[in-house]
Amino acid sequence: MKHLTNRTLAVIVALLATIALALTVISLPTPQAYAVDGSDGTAQTDGADATPTAGPVPNIIISNFTYGGDSVAAGANFNLDFTFQNMGQVAVTNMVITVDGGESFAIAGGTNTFYVDALWAGYAMTQTVPMQALSSAKSGAQPVTVSFKYEYVDANVRSSSQSDIKISVPISQPDRFEVNDPVMPEQSFAGEETTITLDYVNKGKGDISNVEATMEGEGFDATMKTQYVGNVASGTTGSIGYAFTPQAAGELDAKLKVTYEDSDGQSKTKEFPVKLTVSDPMPVDDGTAVDPNMEVDANQGLPWWVWAVVVVLAITVIVVLVVLVRRKRKKKAQSDIDEEWDDWSAANSSSDAGKDDGSTASGSANTEVIEPAAHKS
Repeated sequence: MKHLTNRTLAVIVALLATIALALTVISLPTPQAYAVDGSDGTAQTDGADATPTAGPVPNIIISNFTYGGDSVAAGANFNLDFTFQNMGQVAVTNMVITVDGGESFAIAGGTNTFYVDALWAGYAMTQTVPMQALSSAKSGAQPVTVSFKYEYVDANVRSSSQSDIKISVPISQPDRFEVNDPVMPEQSFAGEETTITLDYVNKGKGDISNVEATMEGEGFDATMKTQYVGNVASGTTGSIGYAFTPQAAGELDAKLKVTYEDSDGQSKTKEFPVKLTVSDPMPVDDGTAVDPNMEVDANQGLPWWVWAVVVVLAITVIVVLVVLVRRKRKKKAQSDIDEEWDDWSAANSSSDAGKDDGSTASGSANTEVIEPAAHKS
């Protein structure tokens, strides 16, 4: 028993000695880095000339950010809060932070540059930036760039570094897809196809996608109760026509539905209840129907007023012909009278001329002048 006790003591002593040796090795100073002399290849062991090894460059990251909700409405103000952290092993100093909203965001009352004196290794800070989503921004996730410029001291050497980090903020354009009230037909008859029209316009800045039009109800037949319109770009107008055939006369109740996805991908529906009065079908005219208010000639089958018009036209033609004939005859008679008058005038002129010449000649030949007798006293 005594022998076993001595052996146990020996083992314990040996273990203690091993532990002491291990502690001694661990407590030795860390070996210094030696510079090699390029002339003879010998190592310089002077501790004053040894160069310490620099650690890794400290990185700054954004560990978290918020913007107030699921998305930011175009034209709205919001606060961008982001938390940045020093992931390095040394402190950073003289830090300048710059926030750039690009083409979609602007700073709302303030500056986009911030200064941080120092940020120790492993520490984090939060910065709030008031911003505004521009009304002209596109829908969807838009980038915001956060830049960090800073300095740090490692191995007794001051250095500088920079990191640019992009985060995304979703923007939603307001839903301005408008559908006008249905344009109803003036009349509708059972068994005849008719159409109800819906006019639409996309006044928003974002596109509308997957537009479908559906007509629901009973008492009508339609070849396409659901129509796929497709995508509607910003500023686009158009119309949707529902063609259907009422089955019977009476009141027809239906519902028009237009479903689509807005610029944020949210599904929306617009509904329009309609009520239509359907009349009995129009009788088919096969050409044998006779209007009881119309008088028809038994022999000719023509209305009386047609014959009256024919008689008036005939009388008019006869009167015109008589007037033209009489005018022509009168004109011809007047022409004959004028010719006879001209002949008679010419004959009388010749006769008068002969008589004047004879009278003058005989007078000058036979005339005798008788002087008066003297008066006797």
